[in-house]
Amino acid sequence: MEAQQFREFGRAAIDLLADYVENIRDREVLPSVEPGYLVNALPEQAPEQPEGWQDILKDFNQSILPGITHWQSPRFHAFYPTGTSFASIVGSILSDGLAVIGFSWMSSPACTELEVVTMNWLGKLLGLPEEFLNCSSGPGGGVIQGSASEATLVGLLVAKEKTVRKLVREDPTLDEDQIKPKLVAYTSDQCNSSVEKAGLLGSMKMRLLKADADGRLRGETLKRAFDEDRAQGLIPCYVIANLGTTGTCAFDPLYELGPICNEADVWLHVDAAYAGAAFICPEYRHLMKGIEHADSVDVNAHKWMNVSFDCSVMWVKNGYDLIRAFDVQRIYLDDVKTDIKIPDYRHWQIPLGRRFRALKLWMVLRIYGAEGLRNHIREQIDLAQYFAKLVRSDERFLVEPEPSMGLVCFRLKDGEIVTRKLLENLTNKKKIFMVAGTYRDRYVIRFVVCYRLTTKEDIDYSWKQIKDEADILCTDKVHMKPQIAAIDTLVGREVCEKSK
Repeated sequence: MEAQQFREFGRAAIDLLADYVENIRDREVLPSVEPGYLVNALPEQAPEQPEGWQDILKDFNQSILPGITHWQSPRFHAFYPTGTSFASIVGSILSDGLAVIGFSWMSSPACTELEVVTMNWLGKLLGLPEEFLNCSSGPGGGVIQGSASEATLVGLLVAKEKTVRKLVREDPTLDEDQIKPKLVAYTSDQCNSSVEKAGLLGSMKMRLLKADADGRLRGETLKRAFDEDRAQGLIPCYVIANLGTTGTCAFDPLYELGPICNEADVWLHVDAAYAGAAFICPEYRHLMKGIEHADSVDVNAHKWMNVSFDCSVMWVKNGYDLIRAFDVQRIYLDDVKTDIKIPDYRHWQIPLGRRFRALKLWMVLRIYGAEGLRNHIREQIDLAQYFAKLVRSDERFLVEPEPSMGLVCFRLKDGEIVTRKLLENLTNKKKIFMVAGTYRDRYVIRFVVCYRLTTKEDIDYSWKQIKDEADILCTDKVHMKPQIAAIDTLVGREVCEKSK
């Protein structure tokens, strides 16, 4: 493809995406395809000869789009937002076009330095302590990881290496192969699945500690777990606190967990993947009270800040901890030596290579400005509160717990079986998309405001779908109320437990 064809293809693709965004409400949020639809539709072999971009774009419309779950639909209320914006798309295009691999300063100076700048900008906007920033006098700094999953695993691996090194230094007779099997990580039973997976990937036992009735991991629970494990000869090594749990967006009290970790010299990582973006609004910063006790903090800019996946921003108090854990030298990786504090980001991550992800973050921060991003988050929280008000206006429903950020959890008062059937029927009709969660051992439906351009009219539309389906279910239930009540009593708890 020559430059002129690229211009034509690129313009057509940009027009397609702009039209897609403008007309997203015309599409059902879930696709009407069966497993294997695309495997059967496309040729079994790659084309032998080049094909024209016009034909490729035609096939994209006819074959690819019908199989898309529309995460950017205002009727997509599942999981949490996966953000994007025109500003971020342009940043991604420029990054792909430059095609640099920024593992060191010399491999692309702007790639490294723009990341330093944007991570300092964003850290200040979130109100992080200065010691986490590259512009501080200490060894702290920020780095863009691919996902919160990667950030959690990076923290675990660094904590493991640091703990082993410390113990061997204190007692040179110790064998690190004997130490590692005794190391233990801790988190809440409300954690994201990626946290538990980090324990598997990092070969470290991960204890899921019981959260309190509001979904928070308390300090006394963590301290008790430390004491129990030490009594068995195990070694506390790593704690992952949640600021915004996946199920109900609960906030662990860092002011309780932090001092316990600091006293025990245990690495504290803060997973604030979704809700952390709200800290750019000063009125929500009380939720991260105690953040100064953390060793690392991670926020997914690609969730709530209009940045396209992948862009997970991670800050650490001491970048040397990462370097000591991940530094592998080769002559071809020798770089420019300087007195200026510029990180060698290949030591701050799992892969060697890295894309120029700072470009899309830089674009979004400049196009929206801090105030634009604050307004975006505040508006989405207001929309969630509006939805909660609609649900509460219907006496058949119960909102619980209290809405948190852009998340509202609700259920039908008639029981878990009927609530589960409500979600199943709504999913089958493909007009809106939500997923389930649990709260105090009860099955609930999670409703999240995800799309950056969601309006009150969109919320009204989604609520009408929910209310209309509830009308059908509750009418049917009148004729079989005794049977369903019995089912709820016998197996409702089992269904709830399985939903975990």
